[in-house]
Amino acid sequence: MLKTELINLWLWIGLGGFIGAILRFLISGLLQSKAAVFPLGTFGVNFIGSFLMGFVMYSSEFGGLFSEETRVFLTIGILGSFTTMSAFSYESFKLLEQNELLLLSINVVGAVLLTIFAIYLGKIAALNLWKV
Repeated sequence: MLKTELINLWLWIGLGGFIGAILRFLISGLLQSKAAVFPLGTFGVNFIGSFLMGFVMYSSEFGGLFSEETRVFLTIGILGSFTTMSAFSYESFKLLEQNELLLLSINVVGAVLLTIFAIYLGKIAALNLWKV
C-alpha cells in the first residue's frame, strides 16, 4: 500500500471514529435514560455494534458488498468507537463496588453472550441477504 493510500485510509478510519463516537453518545444516552441503575446504554450499543459488525463482515465476505476501505471505515472507524468495552468494564466494576452482584452478573454474562449472539444474528442477516 502506498503512503498516500495509507494516509487516506487513516483519514477514513478517523472520520468513522468521529461518527461512531457521536452515535454512541446519542444512542447510549437515549437507552440509558430508560434505566435507573443497570447500564442499559452500554449494553445496548454493544449489542447493536456487534450485530452490525457481524453483518458488515459477513456481507463483505459472502456478498462482496463493501470494499476494503469501506469495511475498515465501518468496522474499525465507526463500530470501533461505537462499541464500549472500556465503559462496560468501568460500569461492571462500579456495580461490584456497589455490591450489586446480581446486576453485575447480568451485565457481564449477558453482555458477553448477547454480543456473541448479535454477531451470529448479523451473520444470519448477511447470509440471508446474499443467499449463501
